[in-house]
Amino acid sequence: MKKLIALVLVLCLSLGASIALADTFRQGIDPEYPPFSYLDDNGEYAGFDVEVCQAACKILGLDYEAVPVNWENKENSLNANEHDCVWSGMTIKQSMIDAGFVISTPYYENKQVILTKEGNGIASKDDLAGKRVAVQLGTSGEDMLAGDQLELSQTFDGGAAITMESFLVCATELDAGGVDAVVVDLPVAQDLVTKYEDFVILDEILGNEQYGILYRAGDEEICKKMDEAVMQLVADGTYLQLVEKYNLEKEYFALLQAAE
Repeated sequence: MKKLIALVLVLCLSLGASIALADTFRQGIDPEYPPFSYLDDNGEYAGFDVEVCQAACKILGLDYEAVPVNWENKENSLNANEHDCVWSGMTIKQSMIDAGFVISTPYYENKQVILTKEGNGIASKDDLAGKRVAVQLGTSGEDMLAGDQLELSQTFDGGAAITMESFLVCATELDAGGVDAVVVDLPVAQDLVTKYEDFVILDEILGNEQYGILYRAGDEEICKKMDEAVMQLVADGTYLQLVEKYNLEKEYFALLQAAE
């Protein structure tokens, strides 16, 4: 593995010299997806994925721009050339592969979990029967509730989950009592419980998946270069520093596990 990382370092250095500094790489992000991508208190885009992309662009000699996207419409806006990738805690789906999109090496092992409030009387997924359950539009959680967990979602109040534009809206509704639970990605749930003291994450896991970076069909070369640049960040310790900065758990990051 150390030899592989050393080779990647050499490749990255040569790649950085070959790309014009005037070029701009546009990262398509969900601007309400902490801790991976969000608008901070200074009005600037921040988050783990944002900082990794910025650092990778620096290696490759590319200018950087964050482009907020409508998550439900992310594949269409990518194909419309509104941004150069979707890189924002994005779950790799078979439908993306079937559609011919180029996808990076998976970098995060995600889990779908249930977020609720203390005192809601919800201790397992079975307790969601008759409850108001929210999920973000365009997410793998929404797909899961219409697929593998369809029978579960049919027990919810109204026979389906309530779809909302972002997980932050879901959290606001949960806090206000508008919904009883949220189906959400584990790292987002972990971030939310630090901000709402009565939020709790159930131990039960509804699904497992991987995060990756989505590129247009034909963009294999830029995907390869970005993957190699990210591996340089893994090798020099920057990647782990960012994992720790955003209070993420190291064991879920496939690239860190592979480099050990």
